[in-house]
Amino acid sequence: MVPGDDSAMRVFLREDDRLKSVAQTFQPFLWLTDAAFLNTWPGKAEIEPLDGAGEFRVLATFRSWTDFQSARKHLLDETGATAASPEAPFYFLNNPVAQHLMRTGQTLFKGMRLDQLRRLQLDIETYTGEGYEFSSAERAEDRILLISLSDSTGWEATLTGDEKKMLHQLVEVVRERDPDVIEGHNLFRFDLPYLAARAKRHKVKLALGRDDSALSSYPSRVQIAERTINYPKFEIYSRHIVDTFLLVQFYDVSTRELESFGLKDVARHFGLAPKDRTYLDAREIPKLADAGAAGMEKLARYSLDDVRETRALATLLSPSYFVQAQMFPYSYQDVVVRGNATKIDTLFVREYLHQRRALPRPQQARQFEGGYTDIFHEGVAENVWHCDVASLYPSVMLAFEIVPKRDELAIFRSLLSELRDFRLRAKSLLREAKDAAARNHFNALQQTFKIVINSFYGYLGFAQAHFGDFDAASAVTAKGREILQAMIAWLRQRGAHIVEIDTDGIYFQPPKDVAADPERGMKLLDDELTATLPKGIEVEFDARYRAMFSYKMKNYALLDDEGCVTIKGAALKSRGLERFQREFMEDLLRLLLEGRRRKEILDKLEEYRSALEQRRWTVEMFMKTETLSDSLDVYKKKITAGSGKGGRNRSAAYELAVKSGKPYQPGDQISFYIVGDTAKVTAYEACKLASEWDPQQRDENVEYYVDKLVALYKKFSGFIPA
Repeated sequence: MVPGDDSAMRVFLREDDRLKSVAQTFQPFLWLTDAAFLNTWPGKAEIEPLDGAGEFRVLATFRSWTDFQSARKHLLDETGATAASPEAPFYFLNNPVAQHLMRTGQTLFKGMRLDQLRRLQLDIETYTGEGYEFSSAERAEDRILLISLSDSTGWEATLTGDEKKMLHQLVEVVRERDPDVIEGHNLFRFDLPYLAARAKRHKVKLALGRDDSALSSYPSRVQIAERTINYPKFEIYSRHIVDTFLLVQFYDVSTRELESFGLKDVARHFGLAPKDRTYLDAREIPKLADAGAAGMEKLARYSLDDVRETRALATLLSPSYFVQAQMFPYSYQDVVVRGNATKIDTLFVREYLHQRRALPRPQQARQFEGGYTDIFHEGVAENVWHCDVASLYPSVMLAFEIVPKRDELAIFRSLLSELRDFRLRAKSLLREAKDAAARNHFNALQQTFKIVINSFYGYLGFAQAHFGDFDAASAVTAKGREILQAMIAWLRQRGAHIVEIDTDGIYFQPPKDVAADPERGMKLLDDELTATLPKGIEVEFDARYRAMFSYKMKNYALLDDEGCVTIKGAALKSRGLERFQREFMEDLLRLLLEGRRRKEILDKLEEYRSALEQRRWTVEMFMKTETLSDSLDVYKKKITAGSGKGGRNRSAAYELAVKSGKPYQPGDQISFYIVGDTAKVTAYEACKLASEWDPQQRDENVEYYVDKLVALYKKFSGFIPA
């Protein structure tokens, strides 16, 4: 909003590389089931009846954000309903930017590419006082040692010296570089709170906003898969904050391939870490700070590598969110943390608002049968091909006209069809693109459209969707199962041997008459099978593998012609296993896929056993990293409740977190290892933080880890040929 005038919204534009701004009229609004709910509110609102059968059939528009908030409080007090209550007689977006974008139909970054956005990366290094394991912004001595900065032009700087002076310099640098976005790894829960606390100590105003306003924050939370992460949501006027710590967790929801979410581990995983990268143990930082200029120089190299990796990581993971900010009525910062179904809902709500149609109330959630998965072969199968239906559920919805019945404007189908066409166009432009910037842009477009298109089915079964339809969602999965079962029957009749079904794809050994010529065989099967399927359902025979190890439903390993192994499923690539177990399982699966015999696998087992017994590994190989899902207070209450309803057992990670005295929060990760000298120990009683491991006085429990290794081998021994 315009500072001092909450009836206007300040919109920033960049033209010919020059920034300008305009003030636009801001008219906050909300929906009601009945205008009478505002009868006793003393303020003024424009009341507009809406056409249609939806329950929210009245639109109330206010002159300012202050009036809107007053009316909102009145409704909450008068009705006793919360904003999230399914029976609330009102609906609103409590976000002025989202409201303005929805009302005006505007979105951010129109006509821009990600490389045209001014992005600044930030990292701080802090002192830890003697006798403490972690820095605390509340301790006077735990000062900020340096602030490293870089931006998307390649510019870099390190601020050092007096802490108060550094904070003033940071404000000047941000003002001078004038970024649109500030990026960092764990910005929300470390760097920004630390900066804010130290600025408060020194009475420095962190005037990072484009209007010279200070950095501000309020408590928020984000849902990432099964985890709810509480965090302080920081805001900077006219700038967006993107935390790559959140980006990597969203990335990992679908891939489940990251060992940890720490910057160094993630950078190595993606191949972003330079060969000469400076690595430091956190315990070294205070020593370097106390060592004078030479120590600070090394610390500066380390911190600059942090911002470089952050820049590379954001460049890799943020393009889809940048494109989404061009589509949805959310700020760039907010579009990152909103769920896909929530974002899709805004597309419908925006159109119904513009056409002045009543909004339906979200349906009550109910269970329905999901996709088809099955397993027909356990163990190793050679020469396995794969086929699937291209975008199965979107194709089913379009081909069979399965749409939400309360969508009176018929937006669902037209929007889904348009997005599919946009994606095909983006893929075509990607193939034609001549330079890297254009390729990156069109790839981001087509990937974003793919994500959004594939989320339409999930939207139907989303309990908070205004146009959700559980009957339609059930019909989609039923038709999907029917199509896959028809494909399986056809493949079997054709002479194929089915190995496994994974939601929208089929792994099979090909019929003998086409097995010898895969290229010709796939084309032939594609043409023959497609001819039997309903119009609009397109099959893709898209991959073949030297071998497949099928373990359980949705848990398998694939070996391609290049010798690369792909592992799918939590049972085969769980982060709940220590690294040595994951690596042993990867080696074992490769040997199985390559057709090796029991002796070679036993040799591999002995290699790992020997490494444990001779203590050749550092703690990274046998520590376990767990992510906290509950707060420490909630954990303690569950322990008190015991093993009954609402209770839980003790956990090594939580016990260490409680013992540390550090204010751990949901989403934080704890790395630990087991000590002792017998295999049978209680983990939460025999655990230590990985940071406490001393290579000079090793105390890891070798017998415990050898026992786990042997148990893992036995788990797969039935699949090993003699």
